[in-house]
Amino acid sequence: MDIQNILEKTLPGLGYELVDFELTAQGTLRVFIDQPGGITVEDCATVSNHLSRVFMVEDIDYKNLEISSPGLDRPLKKAADFVRFAGEQAKIKTRLPVEGQKNFVGRIERCENDVVTLSFDGKTADIELSNIDKARLKPEFKF
Repeated sequence: MDIQNILEKTLPGLGYELVDFELTAQGTLRVFIDQPGGITVEDCATVSNHLSRVFMVEDIDYKNLEISSPGLDRPLKKAADFVRFAGEQAKIKTRLPVEGQKNFVGRIERCENDVVTLSFDGKTADIELSNIDKARLKPEFKF
């Protein structure tokens, strides 16, 4: 069984969403988790302890395991991410140009039928999920 399948099957049962993961060349496995209300240090410890045992049983090879929240600028990968964060600011980089540009910073209006509508500079752009190379929330700080 591969790491992604294990994470996708294990984390929801613990009450967490898998945001992303990476295995570095040095053997560090980083797992980014989220849940409504955010992630605490205790959440990271709980997931780390549980995954350590699961990976031992599944014979997954890694040197270090790091569990973390995705941060304020969390990546947006799935349609559900764009739906959840509608109304928020995002930075999106596309694979192919949309209306002559590949880099966007704007507000997520909606995500329907795998198309994200982003408003920026008084305009809107419809960006297909399959054309998104990278997308992250752009934190807004209100004082």
